[in-house]
Amino acid sequence: MKFVKSLGFGGLALLGAAALSISVSGVIAALGGSAQAGGALEERKLPMRFTWVACEPNCRGWVSAVGIVTNESPKDFEEFAKGRELRGATVVLDSSGGSVNDSIALGRRFRNLGLMTTVGTSVETHGAQGRRITVMPDAYCESMCVFLLLSGKSRYVPETAHVRVHQIWMGDRAEDARAANYSADDLMIVERDIGRLAKYTFDMGGAGDLLSLSLNVPPWEDLHELSLDELRTTNLVTTDAVAEVLPQIGGAAVPAAVVAAKSVQDRLASSAANDLAVVATPAKSTKTADALAPMASVAAAPSQ
Repeated sequence: MKFVKSLGFGGLALLGAAALSISVSGVIAALGGSAQAGGALEERKLPMRFTWVACEPNCRGWVSAVGIVTNESPKDFEEFAKGRELRGATVVLDSSGGSVNDSIALGRRFRNLGLMTTVGTSVETHGAQGRRITVMPDAYCESMCVFLLLSGKSRYVPETAHVRVHQIWMGDRAEDARAANYSADDLMIVERDIGRLAKYTFDMGGAGDLLSLSLNVPPWEDLHELSLDELRTTNLVTTDAVAEVLPQIGGAAVPAAVVAAKSVQDRLASSAANDLAVVATPAKSTKTADALAPMASVAAAPSQ
């Protein structure tokens, strides 16, 4: 078991088998069409879990990625990917951030596979027409999750999704960052990881505005939620077409796993028109900075 700190509640909490056992398969069960939002919140506070969500015969399916990126996440993804043809698939993200270096490694792997990215939570409903899988857009992609979003070959952000950024910091001192003590080695780690993050951002086609917006928000301030204009100027959004993130299979109709939302282009133009919308190895170092939302569980900077 590992001790972790919770930025939202303070004190120490045990994160081990007992806590992990409450994590479900990545698809939130909803009875009568009502989603269990509390379950999604709990999953976002646990280590990232990858789940394949099937929606045959109407669409190919997608990868649900929920939780915090840890030093185990790149390895967990490789285990998940074994035996699956993931090239060109879509990753649906709901995450509070996590380890900088491991998020970079995971993002580069996503790009190597040509994956597409969006923000949402996968929800299973049961109604008169039987079982249905949908992607709910009211989800969160915070801190390093934003840079995972950037790794997508095509990227879509629903209108009601929350994409929020702030500075990276030493994970074990983010709860009271101003009062904490820092060594020269600590400062070196943060500066080094900022450099790695900058290179990754430009490699992925992101704009310097994304780094500027992120690095202007210290950990003792509320995260900055990106506006529609900022999503565009940072290059986090590349498309307002549903077909680019949930391709139709064999000419089938747009899959059931969609929700109604305005397209990005229409939203920026303040139009009332609606569109359908869904919703490398880690760098070797002794430590890495973390970037997590204030309500997420924060582990001490992991050894690698």
